[in-house]
Amino acid sequence: MDLSTIIGLILGFAGLIGGFILEGGHFTSLLQITAFMIVFGGTFGAVIVSFPMSQLKTVPKLLNIAFTERKLHVHESIRQLVDFSSLARREGILALEQRYEDLKGNPFLSEGLMMVVDGVDPQLIREILEIEISNIEARHEKGIKIFESAGGFAPTMGIIGTVMGLVHVLGNLSNPDELGPSIAVAFIATLYGVGSANVIYLPIAAKLKARSQMEVLIKEIEVEGILSIQAGENPQMLKKKLLAFLPPAERIDNEENPIGDNNE
Repeated sequence: MDLSTIIGLILGFAGLIGGFILEGGHFTSLLQITAFMIVFGGTFGAVIVSFPMSQLKTVPKLLNIAFTERKLHVHESIRQLVDFSSLARREGILALEQRYEDLKGNPFLSEGLMMVVDGVDPQLIREILEIEISNIEARHEKGIKIFESAGGFAPTMGIIGTVMGLVHVLGNLSNPDELGPSIAVAFIATLYGVGSANVIYLPIAAKLKARSQMEVLIKEIEVEGILSIQAGENPQMLKKKLLAFLPPAERIDNEENPIGDNNE
């Protein structure tokens, strides 16, 4: 599990509920089934209307991505590219075919290196791989938009729930003593809408976007590595080039073997 996602959700809800209780409120007063139905039912309904079923079917997978720590090791990708570069300079480009089995878990890199082995023009290789990256970004963006849309609909549904509650209150003015509690209950819908948008939907969308950016960065590094291998660049210079994609603080690999030291 991704602890940052879990801890963030816990702290978000704990802060909201804890602050309410410290102000003298009662937890049970926050539990309003009608407000829950209006806000969450309305939000889910609006999202379902907004997106085709083929995209909505990806929601469980997207939640798994958001709540699971994904193994995207940029330093491992750089080390692997430097290793392939050393092999190609030492034994020739065709020697990369011997390492094909090592790439079964990374079809993007495998496809790029096989095009290098087949002697495809470098510009064509770049174009093909960049189209693939664009498709990955577009696919990720579709999933992110589902949660961003939910984050936009939820506050509106909260306001609708509050207005509906106030309509009910104003229609029963014969008992003034119940006006205060009834109005308070009506505003719970707004709390549900704004709270769910800013603690659940929008943060999950931001987490998915961060994961997408990291994956795309790795793909961009792999594109440069593939083309550099084809051009026969020195492995040490290739390592420096690929590490330049990373912020200075992240250019040092924390594993025991520094990147490329066994290959230069």
